[in-house]
Amino acid sequence: MQYWNPTFECMSRDEMTKVQSERLIDTVKRVFHNVPHFRDKMQKIGIEPGDIKSVEDLKKLPFTYKQDLRDTYPFGMFAVPMSEIVRIHASSGTTGKQTVVGYTRKDIDTWAEVMARAIVYAGADKNSIIQVAYGYGLFTGGLGAHYGAERIGASVIPASGGNTKRQIQMMKDFGTTHLACTPSYALYMAEEMEAMGIKKEELKLKAGIFGAEPWSENMRKEIEEKLGIMAIDIYGLSEVIGPGVACECQYKCGMHISEDHFIPEIIDPETEEVLPPGSTGELVFTTITKEGLPLIRYRTRDISSLNYEKCECGRTFVRMNKVTGRTDDMLIIRGVNVFPSQIESVLLEVGYTAPHYLLIVDRVGKLDTLEVWVEMTQDMFSDKVRNIEDIERKLRKEIELTLGISAKVKLVEPRTIERSEGKAKRVIDRRKNL
Repeated sequence: MQYWNPTFECMSRDEMTKVQSERLIDTVKRVFHNVPHFRDKMQKIGIEPGDIKSVEDLKKLPFTYKQDLRDTYPFGMFAVPMSEIVRIHASSGTTGKQTVVGYTRKDIDTWAEVMARAIVYAGADKNSIIQVAYGYGLFTGGLGAHYGAERIGASVIPASGGNTKRQIQMMKDFGTTHLACTPSYALYMAEEMEAMGIKKEELKLKAGIFGAEPWSENMRKEIEEKLGIMAIDIYGLSEVIGPGVACECQYKCGMHISEDHFIPEIIDPETEEVLPPGSTGELVFTTITKEGLPLIRYRTRDISSLNYEKCECGRTFVRMNKVTGRTDDMLIIRGVNVFPSQIESVLLEVGYTAPHYLLIVDRVGKLDTLEVWVEMTQDMFSDKVRNIEDIERKLRKEIELTLGISAKVKLVEPRTIERSEGKAKRVIDRRKNL
Protein backbone atom coordinates (compact mmCIF):
# COMPACT_ATOMS: atom_id res chain seq x y z
CA MET A 1 0.00 0.00 0.00
CA GLN A 2 1.29 3.43 -0.95
CA TYR A 3 1.31 6.13 1.75
CA TRP A 4 2.54 9.72 1.67
CA ASN A 5 3.03 10.30 5.39
CA PRO A 6 2.53 6.98 7.24
CA THR A 7 3.64 8.49 10.58
CA PHE A 8 0.34 10.36 10.79
CA GLU A 9 -1.83 8.40 8.36
CA CYS A 10 -1.39 5.18 10.37
CA MET A 11 -1.07 6.67 13.86
CA SER A 12 -2.83 4.92 16.77
CA ARG A 13 -5.90 6.60 18.28
CA ASP A 14 -4.06 7.32 21.56
CA GLU A 15 -1.16 8.93 19.69
CA MET A 16 -3.54 10.99 17.57
CA THR A 17 -5.45 12.18 20.65
CA LYS A 18 -2.14 13.33 22.19
CA VAL A 19 -1.15 15.22 19.02
CA GLN A 20 -4.59 16.81 18.71
CA SER A 21 -4.68 17.84 22.37
CA GLU A 22 -1.29 19.56 22.22
CA ARG A 23 -2.14 21.39 19.02
CA LEU A 24 -5.64 22.36 20.20
CA ILE A 25 -4.28 23.90 23.42
CA ASP A 26 -1.80 25.96 21.40
CA THR A 27 -4.44 27.05 18.86
CA VAL A 28 -6.92 28.17 21.51
CA LYS A 29 -4.23 30.31 23.18
CA ARG A 30 -3.36 31.94 19.86
CA VAL A 31 -6.91 32.80 18.84
CA PHE A 32 -7.76 34.06 22.32
CA HIS A 33 -4.82 36.48 22.36
CA ASN A 34 -4.83 37.46 18.66
CA VAL A 35 -8.48 37.44 17.51
CA PRO A 36 -10.66 39.92 19.46
CA HIS A 37 -13.88 38.53 17.96
CA PHE A 38 -13.14 35.04 19.23
CA ARG A 39 -11.84 36.29 22.59
CA ASP A 40 -15.16 38.10 23.12
CA LYS A 41 -17.05 34.89 22.33
CA MET A 42 -15.01 32.90 24.87
CA GLN A 43 -15.35 35.54 27.56
CA LYS A 44 -19.12 35.73 27.10
CA ILE A 45 -19.43 32.06 28.08
CA GLY A 46 -16.76 32.30 30.79
CA ILE A 47 -14.08 30.21 29.10
CA GLU A 48 -10.33 30.93 29.21
CA PRO A 49 -7.49 29.17 27.38
CA GLY A 50 -6.43 27.46 30.62
CA ASP A 51 -9.77 25.61 30.71
CA ILE A 52 -8.77 23.64 27.58
CA LYS A 53 -6.48 20.81 28.69
CA SER A 54 -7.20 18.17 26.04
CA VAL A 55 -9.28 17.40 22.97
CA GLU A 56 -12.01 16.23 25.38
CA ASP A 57 -12.54 19.89 26.30
CA LEU A 58 -13.30 20.91 22.71
CA LYS A 59 -17.05 20.83 23.38
CA LYS A 60 -16.63 23.67 25.94
CA LEU A 61 -15.63 26.11 23.19
CA PRO A 62 -18.07 28.29 21.22
CA PHE A 63 -18.92 27.60 17.58
CA THR A 64 -17.69 29.73 14.68
CA TYR A 65 -20.15 30.54 11.90
CA LYS A 66 -19.73 31.83 8.36
CA GLN A 67 -21.49 34.97 9.60
CA ASP A 68 -18.56 35.60 11.98
CA LEU A 69 -16.28 35.86 8.95
CA ARG A 70 -18.70 38.21 7.23
CA ASP A 71 -19.11 40.35 10.37
CA THR A 72 -15.33 40.80 10.60
CA TYR A 73 -14.83 41.22 6.83
CA PRO A 74 -12.26 41.26 5.39
CA PHE A 75 -9.39 40.43 7.78
CA GLY A 76 -10.87 40.61 11.28
CA MET A 77 -10.57 36.87 12.00
CA PHE A 78 -6.90 36.67 11.00
CA ALA A 79 -4.63 35.62 13.89
CA VAL A 80 -1.43 37.08 12.46
CA PRO A 81 -0.49 40.52 11.12
CA MET A 82 -0.92 41.09 7.36
CA SER A 83 2.86 41.13 6.99
CA GLU A 84 2.76 37.35 7.62
CA ILE A 85 -0.08 36.65 5.17
CA VAL A 86 1.35 35.49 1.83
CA ARG A 87 -1.90 34.47 0.13
CA ILE A 88 -5.54 35.57 0.17
CA HIS A 89 -8.41 33.45 -1.15
CA ALA A 90 -12.14 34.09 -0.93
CA SER A 91 -15.12 31.76 -1.06
CA SER A 92 -17.51 31.64 -3.97
CA GLY A 93 -20.58 32.27 -1.82
CA THR A 94 -23.68 33.51 -3.61
CA THR A 95 -25.20 35.46 -0.72
CA GLY A 96 -23.75 38.18 1.47
CA LYS A 97 -20.09 39.16 1.57
CA GLN A 98 -17.40 36.75 0.47
CA THR A 99 -15.60 34.88 3.21
CA VAL A 100 -11.94 35.84 3.06
CA VAL A 101 -9.19 33.37 3.93
CA GLY A 102 -5.58 34.27 4.68
CA TYR A 103 -2.61 31.90 4.53
CA THR A 104 0.85 32.20 6.04
CA ARG A 105 3.81 30.49 4.40
CA LYS A 106 3.37 27.60 6.84
CA ASP A 107 -0.36 27.36 5.97
CA ILE A 108 0.51 26.99 2.28
CA ASP A 109 2.95 24.24 3.27
CA THR A 110 0.23 22.49 5.32
CA TRP A 111 -2.19 22.74 2.42
CA ALA A 112 0.34 21.19 0.05
CA GLU A 113 0.90 18.38 2.57
CA VAL A 114 -2.77 17.40 2.99
CA MET A 115 -3.36 17.64 -0.78
CA ALA A 116 -0.29 15.48 -1.40
CA ARG A 117 -1.87 12.80 0.78
CA ALA A 118 -5.13 13.02 -1.18
CA ILE A 119 -3.38 12.72 -4.53
CA VAL A 120 -1.41 9.68 -3.33
CA TYR A 121 -4.73 8.15 -2.17
CA ALA A 122 -5.69 8.27 -5.87
CA GLY A 123 -2.61 6.19 -6.75
CA ALA A 124 -0.47 9.05 -8.06
CA ASP A 125 3.29 9.36 -7.59
CA LYS A 126 6.21 11.34 -9.04
CA ASN A 127 5.76 9.60 -12.38
CA SER A 128 2.15 10.77 -12.74
CA ILE A 129 0.87 13.57 -14.97
CA ILE A 130 -1.90 15.47 -13.21
CA GLN A 131 -4.28 17.75 -15.07
CA VAL A 132 -5.88 20.31 -12.76
CA ALA A 133 -9.15 21.49 -14.29
CA TYR A 134 -10.47 23.19 -11.16
CA GLY A 135 -10.59 26.96 -11.45
CA TYR A 136 -7.52 28.93 -10.45
CA GLY A 137 -7.84 32.31 -8.75
CA LEU A 138 -9.74 33.23 -5.58
CA PHE A 139 -11.39 29.78 -5.64
CA THR A 140 -9.13 27.40 -3.68
CA GLY A 141 -9.62 24.33 -5.89
CA GLY A 142 -7.01 24.84 -8.59
CA LEU A 143 -4.04 26.01 -6.55
CA GLY A 144 -4.68 23.48 -3.78
CA ALA A 145 -4.54 20.53 -6.17
CA HIS A 146 -1.61 22.13 -7.99
CA TYR A 147 0.61 22.41 -4.90
CA GLY A 148 -0.30 18.93 -3.70
CA ALA A 149 0.67 17.44 -7.07
CA GLU A 150 3.95 19.35 -7.08
CA ARG A 151 4.65 18.23 -3.51
CA ILE A 152 4.69 14.55 -4.54
CA GLY A 153 6.91 15.39 -7.53
CA ALA A 154 4.27 14.75 -10.21
CA SER A 155 4.10 16.70 -13.49
CA VAL A 156 1.28 19.25 -13.26
CA ILE A 157 -0.81 20.61 -16.12
CA PRO A 158 -2.47 23.79 -14.74
CA ALA A 159 -5.36 23.67 -17.21
CA SER A 160 -7.89 25.49 -14.99
CA GLY A 161 -11.56 25.31 -16.04
CA GLY A 162 -13.05 25.83 -19.48
CA ASN A 163 -11.85 25.34 -23.06
CA THR A 164 -13.02 21.74 -22.86
CA LYS A 165 -11.93 20.61 -26.32
CA ARG A 166 -8.39 21.79 -25.61
CA GLN A 167 -8.49 20.05 -22.21
CA ILE A 168 -9.36 16.76 -23.89
CA GLN A 169 -6.70 17.21 -26.55
CA MET A 170 -4.12 17.88 -23.81
CA MET A 171 -5.21 14.77 -21.92
CA LYS A 172 -4.62 12.75 -25.06
CA ASP A 173 -1.41 14.42 -26.24
CA PHE A 174 0.29 14.88 -22.85
CA GLY A 175 -0.66 11.47 -21.47
CA THR A 176 -2.57 12.77 -18.44
CA THR A 177 -2.86 10.03 -15.80
CA HIS A 178 -4.94 11.86 -13.17
CA LEU A 179 -7.70 14.44 -13.60
CA ALA A 180 -8.79 16.89 -10.88
CA CYS A 181 -12.07 18.75 -11.44
CA THR A 182 -15.74 18.80 -10.42
CA PRO A 183 -17.63 15.55 -11.12
CA SER A 184 -20.15 17.35 -13.33
CA TYR A 185 -17.31 18.74 -15.44
CA ALA A 186 -15.79 15.25 -15.75
CA LEU A 187 -19.11 14.04 -17.21
CA TYR A 188 -19.20 17.06 -19.51
CA MET A 189 -15.69 16.15 -20.71
CA ALA A 190 -16.88 12.59 -21.37
CA GLU A 191 -19.72 13.97 -23.53
CA GLU A 192 -17.33 16.21 -25.45
CA MET A 193 -14.91 13.32 -25.99
CA GLU A 194 -17.73 11.36 -27.60
CA ALA A 195 -18.59 14.34 -29.83
CA MET A 196 -14.90 14.65 -30.82
CA GLY A 197 -14.68 10.95 -31.61
CA ILE A 198 -12.05 10.31 -28.94
CA LYS A 199 -12.39 6.97 -27.16
CA LYS A 200 -11.42 6.49 -23.51
CA GLU A 201 -8.93 3.82 -24.63
CA GLU A 202 -6.93 6.54 -26.39
CA LEU A 203 -6.20 8.22 -23.05
CA LYS A 204 -3.81 7.20 -20.27
CA LEU A 205 -6.18 8.34 -17.53
CA LYS A 206 -6.11 6.14 -14.43
CA ALA A 207 -8.00 8.11 -11.81
CA GLY A 208 -9.93 11.28 -11.11
CA ILE A 209 -10.06 13.38 -7.94
CA PHE A 210 -13.49 14.99 -7.95
CA GLY A 211 -15.05 17.41 -5.48
CA ALA A 212 -16.49 20.91 -4.87
CA GLU A 213 -20.07 19.66 -5.30
CA PRO A 214 -22.18 16.74 -4.03
CA TRP A 215 -22.30 13.65 -6.22
CA SER A 216 -23.81 10.21 -5.83
CA GLU A 217 -22.50 6.66 -6.14
CA ASN A 218 -24.45 6.31 -9.36
CA MET A 219 -22.72 9.38 -10.77
CA ARG A 220 -19.39 7.83 -9.78
CA LYS A 221 -20.23 4.68 -11.74
CA GLU A 222 -21.19 6.80 -14.74
CA ILE A 223 -17.87 8.70 -14.67
CA GLU A 224 -15.82 5.55 -14.16
CA GLU A 225 -17.54 3.79 -17.03
CA LYS A 226 -17.37 6.70 -19.49
CA LEU A 227 -13.75 7.67 -18.75
CA GLY A 228 -12.44 4.21 -17.80
CA ILE A 229 -10.97 5.43 -14.51
CA MET A 230 -11.19 5.14 -10.72
CA ALA A 231 -13.16 8.15 -9.44
CA ILE A 232 -12.51 9.26 -5.87
CA ASP A 233 -14.21 11.93 -3.80
CA ILE A 234 -12.31 14.81 -2.18
CA TYR A 235 -13.68 17.20 0.41
CA GLY A 236 -12.67 20.64 1.56
CA LEU A 237 -13.87 24.16 2.12
CA SER A 238 -12.04 27.44 1.78
CA GLU A 239 -12.50 28.48 5.39
CA VAL A 240 -10.89 25.31 6.77
CA ILE A 241 -8.02 25.28 4.21
CA GLY A 242 -9.47 24.39 0.80
CA PRO A 243 -9.56 20.95 -0.87
CA GLY A 244 -7.63 18.27 0.98
CA VAL A 245 -9.41 18.31 4.33
CA ALA A 246 -10.50 14.74 3.52
CA CYS A 247 -10.27 12.35 0.60
CA GLU A 248 -11.16 8.78 -0.30
CA CYS A 249 -8.56 6.09 -0.87
CA GLN A 250 -8.83 3.39 -3.53
CA TYR A 251 -11.33 1.44 -1.38
CA LYS A 252 -13.85 4.29 -1.67
CA CYS A 253 -15.47 3.69 1.73
CA GLY A 254 -15.37 7.16 3.24
CA MET A 255 -13.01 10.11 3.05
CA HIS A 256 -9.96 10.04 5.32
CA ILE A 257 -9.76 13.28 7.33
CA SER A 258 -6.24 14.58 8.04
CA GLU A 259 -6.91 14.58 11.77
CA ASP A 260 -3.46 15.86 12.69
CA HIS A 261 -4.60 19.17 11.14
CA PHE A 262 -8.41 19.17 11.46
CA ILE A 263 -10.54 17.81 14.32
CA PRO A 264 -14.03 16.78 13.15
CA GLU A 265 -17.23 16.61 15.18
CA ILE A 266 -20.80 15.71 14.26
CA ILE A 267 -23.48 17.79 15.96
CA ASP A 268 -27.26 17.99 15.97
CA PRO A 269 -27.81 21.17 13.89
CA GLU A 270 -30.79 22.16 16.03
CA THR A 271 -29.59 21.45 19.59
CA GLU A 272 -25.84 21.85 18.79
CA GLU A 273 -25.14 18.78 20.95
CA VAL A 274 -22.21 16.56 19.91
CA LEU A 275 -23.51 13.25 18.55
CA PRO A 276 -21.90 9.83 19.14
CA PRO A 277 -19.71 8.17 16.44
CA GLY A 278 -21.74 6.87 13.50
CA SER A 279 -24.54 9.43 13.92
CA THR A 280 -25.63 11.59 11.02
CA GLY A 281 -25.58 15.33 11.61
CA GLU A 282 -23.78 18.55 10.79
CA LEU A 283 -20.03 18.38 10.30
CA VAL A 284 -17.95 20.76 12.43
CA PHE A 285 -14.19 21.36 12.08
CA THR A 286 -11.51 22.81 14.32
CA THR A 287 -8.19 23.64 12.66
CA ILE A 288 -5.18 22.90 14.89
CA THR A 289 -2.19 23.85 12.74
CA LYS A 290 -3.39 26.89 10.77
CA GLU A 291 -1.79 30.24 11.52
CA GLY A 292 -3.52 32.80 9.29
CA LEU A 293 -7.16 31.89 9.87
CA PRO A 294 -7.45 29.28 12.62
CA LEU A 295 -11.07 28.28 13.19
CA ILE A 296 -12.58 26.80 16.33
CA ARG A 297 -15.63 24.55 15.88
CA TYR A 298 -16.52 25.90 12.46
CA ARG A 299 -20.03 24.86 11.41
CA THR A 300 -19.76 23.65 7.83
CA ARG A 301 -23.54 23.14 7.31
CA ASP A 302 -22.64 19.86 5.56
CA ILE A 303 -24.55 16.73 6.58
CA SER A 304 -22.37 13.66 7.09
CA SER A 305 -21.27 11.00 9.62
CA LEU A 306 -17.93 9.72 10.93
CA ASN A 307 -16.44 6.22 10.95
CA TYR A 308 -13.54 5.56 13.35
CA GLU A 309 -12.85 1.98 12.26
CA LYS A 310 -9.50 1.26 10.63
CA CYS A 311 -9.76 1.27 6.83
CA GLU A 312 -8.82 -1.68 4.66
CA CYS A 313 -5.99 0.48 3.28
CA GLY A 314 -4.33 0.51 6.72
CA ARG A 315 -4.90 4.18 7.46
CA THR A 316 -6.33 5.00 10.88
CA PHE A 317 -7.64 8.49 10.09
CA VAL A 318 -11.34 8.84 10.85
CA ARG A 319 -13.44 8.69 7.69
CA MET A 320 -16.32 10.99 6.83
CA ASN A 321 -19.09 9.60 4.67
CA LYS A 322 -20.22 11.40 1.54
CA VAL A 323 -22.00 14.66 2.25
CA THR A 324 -25.72 14.01 1.74
CA GLY A 325 -26.79 17.64 1.73
CA ARG A 326 -26.49 20.91 3.56
CA THR A 327 -28.50 22.41 6.35
CA ASP A 328 -28.55 25.78 4.61
CA ASP A 329 -29.28 24.86 0.97
CA MET A 330 -31.93 22.41 1.98
CA LEU A 331 -35.19 23.01 0.13
CA ILE A 332 -38.41 22.98 2.13
CA ILE A 333 -41.23 22.04 -0.22
CA ARG A 334 -44.72 21.74 1.23
CA GLY A 335 -43.16 21.28 4.67
CA VAL A 336 -40.82 18.49 3.54
CA ASN A 337 -37.02 18.81 3.72
CA VAL A 338 -35.58 18.05 0.29
CA PHE A 339 -31.94 17.79 -0.77
CA PRO A 340 -31.14 17.85 -4.50
CA SER A 341 -28.80 14.89 -3.96
CA GLN A 342 -31.82 12.75 -2.96
CA ILE A 343 -33.45 13.40 -6.33
CA GLU A 344 -30.18 12.82 -8.18
CA SER A 345 -29.90 9.45 -6.48
CA VAL A 346 -33.42 8.48 -7.62
CA LEU A 347 -32.78 9.58 -11.21
CA LEU A 348 -29.57 7.64 -11.51
CA GLU A 349 -30.96 4.61 -9.68
CA VAL A 350 -33.86 4.30 -12.11
CA GLY A 351 -31.54 4.76 -15.06
CA TYR A 352 -32.60 5.46 -18.67
CA THR A 353 -31.68 9.14 -18.45
CA ALA A 354 -28.53 11.25 -18.70
CA PRO A 355 -27.09 12.43 -15.33
CA HIS A 356 -28.07 16.07 -15.94
CA TYR A 357 -31.06 17.47 -14.12
CA LEU A 358 -32.61 20.70 -12.90
CA LEU A 359 -35.08 21.25 -10.06
CA ILE A 360 -37.55 24.09 -10.54
CA VAL A 361 -39.39 25.10 -7.38
CA ASP A 362 -42.32 27.50 -7.69
CA ARG A 363 -45.49 28.53 -5.89
CA VAL A 364 -48.92 28.34 -7.47
CA GLY A 365 -51.43 30.08 -5.23
CA LYS A 366 -50.37 28.96 -1.77
CA LEU A 367 -48.95 25.61 -2.86
CA ASP A 368 -45.30 24.90 -3.54
CA THR A 369 -44.62 22.97 -6.74
CA LEU A 370 -41.61 20.91 -7.77
CA GLU A 371 -40.73 20.22 -11.38
CA VAL A 372 -37.78 18.01 -12.24
CA TRP A 373 -36.21 18.40 -15.66
CA VAL A 374 -34.13 15.41 -16.72
CA GLU A 375 -32.17 15.07 -19.92
CA MET A 376 -32.85 12.15 -22.18
CA THR A 377 -30.00 10.18 -23.66
CA GLN A 378 -29.62 10.36 -27.45
CA ASP A 379 -31.12 6.86 -27.73
CA MET A 380 -34.20 7.84 -25.72
CA PHE A 381 -34.70 11.01 -27.73
CA SER A 382 -35.28 8.96 -30.85
CA ASP A 383 -37.52 6.49 -28.98
CA LYS A 384 -41.29 6.26 -29.05
CA VAL A 385 -43.32 8.85 -27.17
CA ARG A 386 -45.12 6.14 -25.20
CA ASN A 387 -41.81 4.87 -23.78
CA ILE A 388 -40.87 8.40 -22.73
CA GLU A 389 -44.19 8.79 -20.92
CA ASP A 390 -43.59 5.46 -19.15
CA ILE A 391 -40.20 6.62 -17.90
CA GLU A 392 -41.63 9.94 -16.70
CA ARG A 393 -44.31 8.05 -14.81
CA LYS A 394 -41.76 5.74 -13.21
CA LEU A 395 -39.54 8.63 -12.15
CA ARG A 396 -42.52 10.47 -10.67
CA LYS A 397 -43.42 7.43 -8.61
CA GLU A 398 -39.88 6.87 -7.31
CA ILE A 399 -39.42 10.55 -6.40
CA GLU A 400 -42.70 10.53 -4.49
CA LEU A 401 -41.69 7.36 -2.61
CA THR A 402 -38.32 8.88 -1.70
CA LEU A 403 -39.40 12.41 -0.79
CA GLY A 404 -42.95 11.91 0.35
CA ILE A 405 -44.20 14.66 -2.00
CA SER A 406 -45.30 14.66 -5.62
CA ALA A 407 -43.25 16.21 -8.39
CA LYS A 408 -43.79 16.81 -12.08
CA VAL A 409 -41.10 15.14 -14.18
CA LYS A 410 -40.24 16.50 -17.59
CA LEU A 411 -37.85 14.67 -19.90
CA VAL A 412 -36.03 17.18 -22.08
CA GLU A 413 -33.89 16.88 -25.20
CA PRO A 414 -30.16 16.10 -24.89
CA ARG A 415 -28.01 19.13 -23.99
CA THR A 416 -31.06 21.22 -23.04
CA ILE A 417 -29.82 21.79 -19.48
CA GLU A 418 -27.01 24.34 -19.23
CA ARG A 419 -23.59 22.80 -18.60
CA SER A 420 -21.16 24.21 -16.07
CA GLU A 421 -17.39 24.08 -16.06
CA GLY A 422 -17.46 24.78 -12.34
CA LYS A 423 -20.14 23.82 -9.83
CA ALA A 424 -23.28 22.58 -11.53
CA LYS A 425 -26.42 24.64 -10.93
CA ARG A 426 -29.10 22.19 -9.84
CA VAL A 427 -31.90 24.37 -8.44
CA ILE A 428 -34.01 27.30 -9.61
CA ASP A 429 -36.19 28.48 -6.73
CA ARG A 430 -38.69 30.95 -8.13
CA ARG A 431 -40.37 31.37 -4.74
CA LYS A 432 -37.54 33.77 -3.77
CA ASN A 433 -38.87 36.30 -6.27
CA LEU A 434 -42.47 36.16 -4.99
